[in-house]
Amino acid sequence: MEAIVAAAIGVLTASGVWLLLRPRTFQVIMGLALLSYAVNLFIFGMGRLVMDRPPIIKGDAIDPALYADPVPQALVLTAIVISFATTALFLVALLAARGLTGTDHVDGKEPGQ
Repeated sequence: MEAIVAAAIGVLTASGVWLLLRPRTFQVIMGLALLSYAVNLFIFGMGRLVMDRPPIIKGDAIDPALYADPVPQALVLTAIVISFATTALFLVALLAARGLTGTDHVDGKEPGQ
């Protein structure tokens, strides 16, 4: 399970960095989205990858290894909401920049100009 999650994080990170280096703004926005997904998976994986365990510890002197850590889950949920809002803001900025410049190239001009 850990190897699959690590491979998914690696693929998302590599794809996100590759898209960030592209010349079009939409590709840059998609690269940022993929990087945010990779970071979310990384944070989620830090909370131990366990299944069918309760997230809250009740009582005294209980072994914490028997429970899931709820903090990474809350952080990832918050990060998903923030990344959705940031992506929406970037898309609005992309549409405004395209309307002003007439192109979606990151430096505002096509390569042949």
